Amino acid sequence: MTELPAGTHENWHGVRGAMAALAHRVARQHDAGAARLLARAAAWRAAFAAAPGERWALYLESTPEFAAALFGAWHAGKHVVLPGDTRPDTLQRLRAHCDGWAGDLPQALQPAPDTAGDAWPLLPADAAITLFTSGSTGAPEAIAKRLAQLDAETGALQAAFGAQLPHDVRLLTTVSHQHIYGLLFCVLWPLAAGRALPHARLAFHEEIVATCSASAAVPTALVTSPAHLRRMPEALDWAAARAVVRAVFSSGGPLPPAAADDALRHLGQSPIEVFGSSETGGIAWRQRARQQDRWTALPGVAWRLQDGFLAVRSAHLPAHLPAHLPDHGWHVCADLAHADGEHGFVLAGRADRVAKIEEKRVSLTAIEQALAASPLVQEARVVLIDLDVGARVAAAVVPSQAGAAMLAGSGQHRGRAALLAALKAAVAGKVDPLALPRRWHLAAGALPANTQGKTTEAMLRELFRQTLPRATWIERDAQRAAALLDVGEHLAIFDGHFPGTPIVPGVAQVDWVMALAPQRLPVPPRERFARLDVLKFQGIIRPGMQVRLDLDWQADKLVLAFRLSSAAGPHASGRIVFRSEHG
Repeated sequence: MTELPAGTHENWHGVRGAMAALAHRVARQHDAGAARLLARAAAWRAAFAAAPGERWALYLESTPEFAAALFGAWHAGKHVVLPGDTRPDTLQRLRAHCDGWAGDLPQALQPAPDTAGDAWPLLPADAAITLFTSGSTGAPEAIAKRLAQLDAETGALQAAFGAQLPHDVRLLTTVSHQHIYGLLFCVLWPLAAGRALPHARLAFHEEIVATCSASAAVPTALVTSPAHLRRMPEALDWAAARAVVRAVFSSGGPLPPAAADDALRHLGQSPIEVFGSSETGGIAWRQRARQQDRWTALPGVAWRLQDGFLAVRSAHLPAHLPAHLPDHGWHVCADLAHADGEHGFVLAGRADRVAKIEEKRVSLTAIEQALAASPLVQEARVVLIDLDVGARVAAAVVPSQAGAAMLAGSGQHRGRAALLAALKAAVAGKVDPLALPRRWHLAAGALPANTQGKTTEAMLRELFRQTLPRATWIERDAQRAAALLDVGEHLAIFDGHFPGTPIVPGVAQVDWVMALAPQRLPVPPRERFARLDVLKFQGIIRPGMQVRLDLDWQADKLVLAFRLSSAAGPHASGRIVFRSEHG
């Protein structure tokens, strides 16, 4: 069992006894917040107890309501399944893992009317929950956790960091409790320690500042991710946050040194980065202001190097790894590492980020590091995509201030072409020529991220599957509309048209018209397309161009006339004829 620091035992109840501790607090202190949470847990327990089936998917946006439903389900003997989001593809995969849905899901189970709770016994150690990996390095995978594992991990967090947090600390969070990090830090650990839960997930930095300003005397801990810490606005007044923040936790990926410095400057605390995974649980922690790149194992976690890979053993690991045997119970991670000589280790990339391109091994991490080292880059992620010549690397880049200035400028050494040439040069001498990115996406502000602040491979691939250019509508009335189209190099239509001299194929230009016109004009659906008349292609469209689209809807004739033009002249024109609704 993890040894807890002195002074914490009185308030430490563990996850298994969290509801019993709440009941005790209500009886002894008449704590209204605890009473409300207990009543909601009783209502959920009654609903789950009356429902057939063992495995129940649970999704709720409210953290306190989620906590009540989670413990209500556990106390009703249910196995809880946590989807990371409510996207249609996620819900489709979810059907194979559960007997029913609860919370904010379609046709889901809802709590019974609030009732007085009966006794809350200690939960069994084999009560279970299934979570899903974030999908940052592939498709999300289901991971089952027993309550004994979660209890051990919350104990490790308390032993490592509990002394830094006052008992009345207020938790602010930007991450979702539907994933392991948010579940541990925002629900299980505070309940096990008798602390209050965060009220809601904060999406914007302005909300963090406003909350700190509204309660200037309340000690605060921030649970967040690298995605939020990488882009802290300089224009915000962070003084109120610096006055109350006692700790900042970050997980989900390594925090760049510059982001760690910004967080220390704005929040007055060097972020505590926690390294781990859904399967292993927490492994180690660091604060860059003190430890730089060195990671220190969490209490109760043993580690060693095995053929250059990090191997760990702890009570957080799955039950099929028997930790009591001297040579068993070791989980070999996909992370490469080396010892730093001071009882810690330094990570050196992931083996599952090594891909094969035409039988050559390519490190995707090395490409990202080469890009990130450029002063023109704030953030970079790469992914393999399928092109007509086979699998190739695509790079999504958030330009730094210097990179954005180069992108926005004009002249010989300015603009998109100049920026991409500089980025290619930054990578060229460090990787095999086959590994040079073939597709580029320049993102304004930030890359897409999920509720854990992670940019998944699916999100990255979606960036490079785009077929429509970004449209800025500049004119519109009942019959006419016009838009400026930014034809980015990343558009999937350039695949195979043509290597070395990419152009927009004519069929794609017509598809743009068909897809964009309904955004501003009352044209019929595609299914009523009849024919194309007087179609002309007069000039090629290349990546990087800005093209004007003019649309003229003739409702009486069911005809949509279109014209594509640019500073280079006309590109295409024609008329799309639709059938009437009745044939």
